[in-house]
Amino acid sequence: MTSSSNEGSGHGVELALLVLVYLLIGIGLDAWLNTQPIFTIALVLLAVIGQFVKTYYVYSARMKQLEEERAESTRARPGQ
Repeated sequence: MTSSSNEGSGHGVELALLVLVYLLIGIGLDAWLNTQPIFTIALVLLAVIGQFVKTYYVYSARMKQLEEERAESTRARPGQ
């Protein structure tokens, strides 16, 4: 397996586990406070949105790094 596929599956597992943890916390809060599933929905949405924002920033940083590496490699070979 390549490192990019390992990173992708790692991010997928992280997303799933984080959503599961927030889901369980939300269910527990809703049961404890005897509310409708307000906390469950809010915490799951928070987890999903937070993970997408994190993924965006990680992706953007990685693309910037790769663009810099590509620019350096083309400067190193000016005749080609």
